[in-house]
Amino acid sequence: MPTTAAAIASPPSPGGSTTARRRKPLPLLRPRAASFLQPTRRLTARAVAASAGRRDRVVCKAKDASSATDHVGDVGEQTWDEAVLGCETAVLVEFWAPWCGPCRLMHPVIADLAKAYAGRLRCLRVNTDENQEVATRYGIRSIPTILIFSKGERKETIIGAVADTALAATVDRFL
Repeated sequence: MPTTAAAIASPPSPGGSTTARRRKPLPLLRPRAASFLQPTRRLTARAVAASAGRRDRVVCKAKDASSATDHVGDVGEQTWDEAVLGCETAVLVEFWAPWCGPCRLMHPVIADLAKAYAGRLRCLRVNTDENQEVATRYGIRSIPTILIFSKGERKETIIGAVADTALAATVDRFL
């Protein structure tokens, strides 16, 4: 009697009979229609943007972008010691680059912060492409990076784009 895979795979019958019972072959596994992957309703681009915009959205409250950026100054290697380390008020310094998208998202947030804390906080920007020495001195490896100085001492480091409320709460600790 030839031995088949079905005979080997099937257990002997309870009565001790040596005849092999043939089992029905298992059906081939076919992928089911991925109904869970298909949306039940079509979302328009506006609906997607509206729902995505509800979470952790950074909002610029400035009416005129040019007037808001007037409150944020640029600083470089030559002016660093005087503008940042010699300042008696708290200083917020953003390390950025023109090609960095998250950096550009942070500009209006920092400009609004500069307007809100005028006289108590000085906000500055360092272009890391043009001032690599300053970035290297402070170990900047990712942009945007925001450093907060108080009386010439580095107090806080914030890496990446953050919400305006989180940034304001951090600044409040040092004022």
